[in-house]
Amino acid sequence: MSTLIRKIINTAKAPAAIGPYSQAVLVDRTLYISGQLGMDVASGQLVQGGVQAQAKQALVNMGEILKASGCNYTNVVKTTVLLADINDFNCVNEVYKTFFCSNFPARAAYQVAALPRGGLVEIEAVAVVGPLADS
Repeated sequence: MSTLIRKIINTAKAPAAIGPYSQAVLVDRTLYISGQLGMDVASGQLVQGGVQAQAKQALVNMGEILKASGCNYTNVVKTTVLLADINDFNCVNEVYKTFFCSNFPARAAYQVAALPRGGLVEIEAVAVVGPLADS
């Protein structure tokens, strides 16, 4: 069996990890993106403006990691959305659909007891790096 290569992905254009984990890990053509909070990269703080502002910033941060990996939102095949309040589900969807416009990735969404730094939303993703064809 041939050895698969694991590559750690980091970019200064997205917030640094706030614990012992990587922004993303690429194995073969599969990219695993760690959960992104709505943190401003310059200040290291959550953005103001509520759950929609945080969702937008989390997805912008994810986009920077995708770019650093040579891909974009169309390469994402699965996301997980963690919410501090499941009642924010529709508000987050309004933002989410501006980043994922067609051929939507598979997704799960959960309410959790709490998120790091008091965040209102966290979004993680799995992407496939390289060309994808839709059937």
